[in-house]
Amino acid sequence: MSTEVSYPPGPRGLPVIGNTVELSRDIFAFFEELRDEYGRIASYEVFGTDSCMVAHPDAIQQVLLDDHEAFEKGEVLTRNLADAMGEGLFVSGGEQWQSQRTQVQPAFYRDRLNTYVSEMRATAEETVKQWHNGRVVDVNDTMTATTMDVLGRTLFGVDVTENPIVSEASDAILARFDTSRFWSFLPDRLPTPTNRRYRQKLDELQQFVDTLAQQRRQQQPENRGDDLLSILVGFVEASDLTVEEFRDNMVTFLFAGHETTALGLTYTLLCLAQHPDEQATLRSEVDSVCDGSVTAGDLPELERMEHVIDEALRLYPPVYMFFREATRDVTLQGYDIPAGTTLVLPQWAVHRDPEWWEDPGAFRPDRFAGESDHPEYAYFPFGGGPRHCIGMRFARMEMKTVLATIISEYSFELASDPEPDLIASTNLKPDEPIKIELQEW
Repeated sequence: MSTEVSYPPGPRGLPVIGNTVELSRDIFAFFEELRDEYGRIASYEVFGTDSCMVAHPDAIQQVLLDDHEAFEKGEVLTRNLADAMGEGLFVSGGEQWQSQRTQVQPAFYRDRLNTYVSEMRATAEETVKQWHNGRVVDVNDTMTATTMDVLGRTLFGVDVTENPIVSEASDAILARFDTSRFWSFLPDRLPTPTNRRYRQKLDELQQFVDTLAQQRRQQQPENRGDDLLSILVGFVEASDLTVEEFRDNMVTFLFAGHETTALGLTYTLLCLAQHPDEQATLRSEVDSVCDGSVTAGDLPELERMEHVIDEALRLYPPVYMFFREATRDVTLQGYDIPAGTTLVLPQWAVHRDPEWWEDPGAFRPDRFAGESDHPEYAYFPFGGGPRHCIGMRFARMEMKTVLATIISEYSFELASDPEPDLIASTNLKPDEPIKIELQEW
């Protein structure tokens, strides 16, 4: 006896614009309400584009891992990010993506990453040296500057903080894709002030990248080192990478390589600021594991810190949704998904789903201690499958190193709203400053 299969249910939208208004009004509430009212596979429409929310862990595993070849990044993502990163590792697909992944991978091998920890620690120590007892710190601004400095020192061997264009371009990209603004769903070719600034800053960032490449090419190959910039320049010189692919990969790593880690640190500090007991626990762990200052060998032993970071990323995933597009007709959890359908995998709605997480809004690092009692893909801050974030290990090492450096010197309490408004842009951004007040131990 056959079972009838159908397209996923969902809300009826308005003519032409579909569900765009509800989506732009509050994207987090939209997906949570979609999940609760229609189920964890549900449909909606944005300006004539048929879309499906995929919020069931088993279906997420199918999309990202089990049947990953049946899904690609998709037209929504490639269209929006084509100018900035279209030929880079994040957006490209097929053989182009596979070739680039293979080329870039050596920069992220564990042994290579271990050599970056001293620079991560040095940068964090320089940040902390500027602090003092009683100072109030804007966490996101400070962590953004810190992670940008780390990125320049480790992956590119240059001081990128000397040129404001990287941070300015990041702000312009985030503003362009702020989904709380209706215009973010409009084509970027329309000459809105946001789009004009986006184009201007992106052009300046690409020129900056070209300058870095030119400076590195002027060095003899044996004097270049083996950082990511040198690796990519070498592939261009060997004609294994086009100039466009080089530029888009540089923009990808400059933007994504610091922004998401800074946000992860910001939200971890937000959570810790409201839990002084966890700060004390981490301080004890750091004191017992690290002999004066954190090293690469110490990081695997900072287990409680790992759980704290995991829980912060569950509550506040910097990348709050993934896009995929079905390349053929597929079935997810009993529903027919036609080829060409845009799939949205919303970490926010999955990470806070009471079906998988008890008291999902609470900060409980113990969830990640011992045996897991949730499905594997109920938690996927870095994605999964072959296209999981290549910088995942780098980001985790950096977060641990920076947090260990801070927690060894200071405790802190929250000096701003414990539930800050959030912006659903390219990443999950706080809409207001998150501030902590420092106290020396």
